Amino acid sequence: MNIRVARQEDLVEMKQLYVNTIHSVCKNQYNESQLIAWSSSSQNDQRWQEMISTQYVLIAEINNQIVGFATLKEGNYIDFFYVHKDFQRRGIANELLSRIESEAKSYNTQVLTSDVSMTAKTFFEKNGFVVVKEQENIRKDVVLINYKMKKENKHWL
Repeated sequence: MNIRVARQEDLVEMKQLYVNTIHSVCKNQYNESQLIAWSSSSQNDQRWQEMISTQYVLIAEINNQIVGFATLKEGNYIDFFYVHKDFQRRGIANELLSRIESEAKSYNTQVLTSDVSMTAKTFFEKNGFVVVKEQENIRKDVVLINYKMKKENKHWL
């Protein structure tokens, strides 16, 4: 596995991974209308362009295929965190999180936060994050439940 900083030309493959992961990995916690509403944000090109140009974006790849990506916004917020459906439970998420935490430390960040899906909640809890609150997000008139989570730097890897 190779971890590297994302490039503009990675966006198409990143969006595909995002949509596919939501529809396959998250299908046990969210219904079809929720999955469609959530994944529809892949069509917001401005949001994705902003992410790639303003955030610290890491790509995990195996044999030149993107198998995961994670982003750090403003040194203290994990914005995107996705691992390809066919590469779950292979240490990719752990490695991405470790690298994101290292980057956050370089900003002297005291608390790392994220808005985490029901699907990802257990992974983040196992890695020292705690739930601050449950949230209801509305996307395309559909309610999506997620969790505001945080991890203080004394608990980082």
